[in-house]
Amino acid sequence: MTRTRLIPVRRRARPTPEADPARRFRLVWAAVTISSLGDGTRFVALPLLATSLTADPRQVAAVSLAEQLPWLLLGLTAGALADRLDRRRLLWAVDAARAVLVGALAMVVAVGAATVPLLVVAGFLLGCGQILYNGAWSGMVPALVEPSGLSRANARLQATAQISDTLLGTPLGAVLFGIGATLPFVVDAGSFAVAAALVALIAGDFRPRKAEPTEGLPRKLRHDVAEGIRWLWRHRRLRRLCLVTGAANAVGTGLVAILVLYAGRLLGLDGLGFALLVASYAVGGVLGATVTPRLTSRFGPARVLRLATPAAALTVVGAGFATSGAVAGLCVAGYGAASLVWSVAMVTLRQTLVPTELLGRVTMAYQMVAGGSGALGAVAAGFTAHLAGLRAPFFIGGALLLAATAVPTGSTPPPRTP
Repeated sequence: MTRTRLIPVRRRARPTPEADPARRFRLVWAAVTISSLGDGTRFVALPLLATSLTADPRQVAAVSLAEQLPWLLLGLTAGALADRLDRRRLLWAVDAARAVLVGALAMVVAVGAATVPLLVVAGFLLGCGQILYNGAWSGMVPALVEPSGLSRANARLQATAQISDTLLGTPLGAVLFGIGATLPFVVDAGSFAVAAALVALIAGDFRPRKAEPTEGLPRKLRHDVAEGIRWLWRHRRLRRLCLVTGAANAVGTGLVAILVLYAGRLLGLDGLGFALLVASYAVGGVLGATVTPRLTSRFGPARVLRLATPAAALTVVGAGFATSGAVAGLCVAGYGAASLVWSVAMVTLRQTLVPTELLGRVTMAYQMVAGGSGALGAVAAGFTAHLAGLRAPFFIGGALLLAATAVPTGSTPPPRTP
């Protein structure tokens, strides 16, 4: 008698959230995009609110300074924390905290109790959150995407964030501010809340390192920070490029700090016109980012960097001479294109030069220099505009960028072998 063997029929298991990295990436992508929309509304609303409270360019610039200062004070520590904590939980906590903070700011504006010092404090806290947020989401992407798709995933995130922030968020912020000063901040708080809810749906552990005892953690963080700084300082070529980046960021951030006054007093633009002027930067940036891969492939990142700096200088000087919104918009768009060409080429070169195990910390050290110089640039632009007029920062900034082209940056090295 033959024994019949029964073979159980197995149902296809439904994929768990942990087994569906594409879904988790889409959630991160959506959270970053929605949060960026709120950032754009606040970016234009905060200086408009500041100018409604004071006509002093130094005080208006102080609001921009407050958002840049955390990069100088906390950038490296925040990067080390993002390399040790669960990045998903960190992302959620930052978005939730920012939703509460901006919601409280909206209530203060609604009752007419806003002051410039209050905006400075709010800007500083939001800047702290932005540092942690950037480190968390950018660190999550490699855990969700195959190495072959990493470049495409980062391009999607950067492009949609730029479009959502500058092309959509800034005009929306100006329109909402014209309707009511509270509305842009309500939208910003809501965007943070929605982004936090999306992040909460992401399953899995995103702690980049194995759990370590908390004892001695401050000392370990200091060691991580120091290692990144030492490597950057000892690499002569990257150190020079870092200084050029710092000078360029000082110019760019300084001009952004007074841009609302430049648009209103010199060009006669209203809030919506100011938002469109900012949006023209994003248009140029998208075009610049589009052509950069072709440029770097043909000429190499180093040569592209040498060409981008004088191009940015010419557009800054052109904006200083502009007397109409149309001409200023073209100059700002050109500056956006040159800036994004520089940024993409610099990231490519840095990824070529820095060992993988040090890339995160060296990148944060780099961004600390850029952010710190941006804070100094905001202060300098505010005082220069107060003493010499609103056009002076453009001419001085253009001269500084032209001087930066004299810094030797070397030639493009061959690709690093494993």
